[in-house]
Amino acid sequence: MKTVSIGSLTLDSTEILNDVELAYERLGDKKAPAILVCHALTGDQYAIGTEENPGWWAGLIGPGKPVDTTVFQVITFNVLGGCHGSTGPLSKNPETGEPYRAEFPTLTIRDMVRAEYHALKKLGIDHLAGVIGGSLGGMKTLEWGKSYPEFIDAVLPLAVTPYYGDYGVAFNHIGILAIENDRDFNSGNYEDSALLKGFQVARMAGMLTYRSGNMFNQRFGRTSDGDEFNVQSYLNYQGKKLAGRFDANSYVLLLKAMNTHDIQDAVLDIPVYSLSFTHDLLYPSELMVPWLEKQTTATWEIVETNFGHDGFLVEFEKWGGFIEEKLKSLFVPELTR
Repeated sequence: MKTVSIGSLTLDSTEILNDVELAYERLGDKKAPAILVCHALTGDQYAIGTEENPGWWAGLIGPGKPVDTTVFQVITFNVLGGCHGSTGPLSKNPETGEPYRAEFPTLTIRDMVRAEYHALKKLGIDHLAGVIGGSLGGMKTLEWGKSYPEFIDAVLPLAVTPYYGDYGVAFNHIGILAIENDRDFNSGNYEDSALLKGFQVARMAGMLTYRSGNMFNQRFGRTSDGDEFNVQSYLNYQGKKLAGRFDANSYVLLLKAMNTHDIQDAVLDIPVYSLSFTHDLLYPSELMVPWLEKQTTATWEIVETNFGHDGFLVEFEKWGGFIEEKLKSLFVPELTR
């Protein structure tokens, strides 16, 4: 695992995190223009991965793909507050020698972006050709455009809105309460995240917002194994799967950070190239398009899909060309001068 140390970081809360590290993946020629990729809530830094273990955006990024690693270098950080190598609740507090757990300070999306800005500087990267991400990663992408416009040529936010709507906050509230009211959560001092039933329920609630009702109905069709509906088995499986690979304190921390996302009054000084997806319950296009219309330079498409919010993780053949076109039109001509 690759990590970069950025030292101390002052948060929006005014608290100071010491000995901050961010885990990252980096692929491509280090002299090539850099693209920063931002992962979603339960993602990690392995956007590309390996041939044996493809990353979550391996269909979008790579040689000859829409984000072409023969043209660009691509960097993805595990988000500050995450649980896959970056400083977060599982990390040891240097002041106590014990894991932070629920004592980890509250974060904002801006805090995450600030940490990554310093990490890029440490890695010798002084400019980004673009920032791209969906969902929580889309929030970070927009915040990058607001906070560091001089550092970036363009932002490509996917499946996101300029602020987190009340519907999303409501589901986050359900998830947080399910986790924090689990007796075994023990105020964040649980023994094993995988055993937290409240965490599993929180994930199940989240899963209902990621895809459309049409997809659920078409996929499961009221089939059952005799004891329970297959949709119930599916949700049970997804709840256990996430609880086994993710940390509950990180999950709560990141949900609360998502609730703080709000740049609705911002007009970015750089181009915005955005994709929204039909049936996206959390980040509907009707919240995004009016904001895009106010931007100095913005182009967008609404992708028709039954996958809803998860559209940014699949069906690359539908929308990958939009990403490829924007990157090529902006940057490739400059490479051949």
